[in-house]
Amino acid sequence: MYLKKTAILCLLGVSALATSAHAGGFSRGEADTDILYEDGDYVMRGGMVYVSPRREFATINGADATDDHYSQAYWIPSIAAKFKASDNFACAFTYTQPFGADADYGVQAQTASLLAGGSGASHKDFITNEYGATCDVSMQAGKGRVHLLGGVFLQDFEYTANAYAGDLHLQDRSAYGYRFGIGYDIPEYAMRAQLMYRSAVEHDADDGSFDWNPAVAPFGMQDAFGSGTLPQSVKLSLQTGVAPGWMVYGSVKWTDWSVMDSLNYSIGNPLAPGGYLPQEDVYNWKDGWTINAGVAHAFNEKIAGTASVTWDSGVGTGADIYSDTWTFGAGVSVKAGPGELRFGGAVSYLTEGSQSTADDAVYNATADGDWAYAISANYRITF
Repeated sequence: MYLKKTAILCLLGVSALATSAHAGGFSRGEADTDILYEDGDYVMRGGMVYVSPRREFATINGADATDDHYSQAYWIPSIAAKFKASDNFACAFTYTQPFGADADYGVQAQTASLLAGGSGASHKDFITNEYGATCDVSMQAGKGRVHLLGGVFLQDFEYTANAYAGDLHLQDRSAYGYRFGIGYDIPEYAMRAQLMYRSAVEHDADDGSFDWNPAVAPFGMQDAFGSGTLPQSVKLSLQTGVAPGWMVYGSVKWTDWSVMDSLNYSIGNPLAPGGYLPQEDVYNWKDGWTINAGVAHAFNEKIAGTASVTWDSGVGTGADIYSDTWTFGAGVSVKAGPGELRFGGAVSYLTEGSQSTADDAVYNATADGDWAYAISANYRITF
């Protein structure tokens, strides 16, 4: 089933526009290793995604919540550059922010936390940056090519929490991971299948501090240390042309969020005056699944569009609220100037959920169904 060459190029490019506005756990961006499949000896692509999640509590300890939404908006950058050394070997250098979170808690939530013996945090956020290199060794197989993919990445980690007792800052400047996979594609039919594994990353944040609130304790600033594991994942991606100018695509991703049982940290020396015993933020998450399906259409040689739906399973088990998410996305690809401009948008529905002290939450709370929004844009140049 043949597609015109111009339609193939548009469809292969626009299929990446299906954007998840609110992925499971702390998931954010993915390294743009798909650039390895694109034509050209040198290909560069850069873009941003803006996400506005609007999660808020419906009740706190049985009372109607009065706080504003606690989840804060964020940006996800993505940069990728492909360099083709030969017909059988190419490498891509990528940057993105794979994990992150940003939450501001209102007075009602802070009070509930303090009364339960918690930190009474007003703000928590963390971010990771991933700098990766992934190479592709390919060989002819039938009408298409087999691709063997593999590479390494450096990932940093930075965590901040502002609470009643003081301000905590943890940082790990470098931890390492790897990815590998196998793919097969027939560009003539816009067909591609790929299975990709990304390793877990263990972070030891030994460069941290805790600045005490002088109204609580006169200890000033002390050292802080923390550790935690961010999960491994496996993703199967499929796409194929089904008629001239038309393509369908989908993916299934498993993420090992069950490794995220807690973030463990300590402040100062527990045996010294003012020292704390080890502390932890409890998550007790379960593994997550993300399933995506979509269709793309090339309207002409310069413009293509796509629409998709994504289901992301909730990973929360009651220590916090991370429920199922449904995302509906659409995007457009336009050949403009020397390259290709892609832009899109998505709307996510965050299903209702709850947390309970019986499941290790600091306080009881519920959330009704909420909405999240995202917009994305990127530009590609091939030469």
